[in-house]
Amino acid sequence: MLPLLLTLLALSLVMLSGVRVMREYERAVVFRLGRARKQLVGPGLVMLLPLGIDRARTIDIRTKVVQIPPQEVITQDNISVMVDAVVYITVESPTHAVLEVEQFMTATLQLAATTMRAVVGRMDLDEILAHRDRVNDEVRTILDTRTEQWGVEISAVELKDIVLPQEMKRALARQAEAERERRAKVIAADGELQAASRLTEAAEIIARSPGAMQLRLYQTLSEISSEPSSKIVLPIPIELMAGIAPRGVTAEQITAIVQQALAGSTGAAPAKVSHGEPVRAVAGVAPPAAIT
Repeated sequence: MLPLLLTLLALSLVMLSGVRVMREYERAVVFRLGRARKQLVGPGLVMLLPLGIDRARTIDIRTKVVQIPPQEVITQDNISVMVDAVVYITVESPTHAVLEVEQFMTATLQLAATTMRAVVGRMDLDEILAHRDRVNDEVRTILDTRTEQWGVEISAVELKDIVLPQEMKRALARQAEAERERRAKVIAADGELQAASRLTEAAEIIARSPGAMQLRLYQTLSEISSEPSSKIVLPIPIELMAGIAPRGVTAEQITAIVQQALAGSTGAAPAKVSHGEPVRAVAGVAPPAAIT
């Protein structure tokens, strides 16, 4: 009786040695006598045949974030840059990941590094800096096509950093400063153009409305009257003076009288009219005295 109990106990221990508990994110490819079974096992409680009859290779099916080693690449415009990126890897078919490639993770990283160098090497530096998403998409597409036969899906590729030489950094800084200055000049020129356009419109409106000029004159008088100035110059149109002058006096004659008065106040020679004679009085209008 005792030998039977010992035998049953030994068999139980042997059978229990084949029991495994697999997590929710784990799957196992089972090899029975060296031949892979088509059906995966897991998650939960898994029963394997003991004594080496069944051997399992466990695969984590979660998405993994793996960093590609920094790659020194020469761009199409012959600039040496250091590219650093990460790859998001998901195992879609554990059976293919085990049977089609020896180490799927190592193989994927090596392929990602060579693909990154090839893609970056076909682009200019300005294009790489301005369109990182294009680099990411192209590398991901190439990788996903190559790793599909391994049962591996490339969820995403992201460029982390692009390290430039110091002289290139200084050149880019100067270029950015020049671009900012150019934009500032363009904005200032646009502002001057708009201001000139507005002034032109205002001049046209004033030309069509004589009263608007008078209102502007009154506004100017109101503004300059508040300034502590000892002399105020009032621009009076010749036409306005012609309205208060005697009949027969022309605008040219009034202009000559004013010029003569100004010349007398400054000690200059009297102004000449069109007939060549000094203007002393025109149609009963005496030359104005100097105003002190």
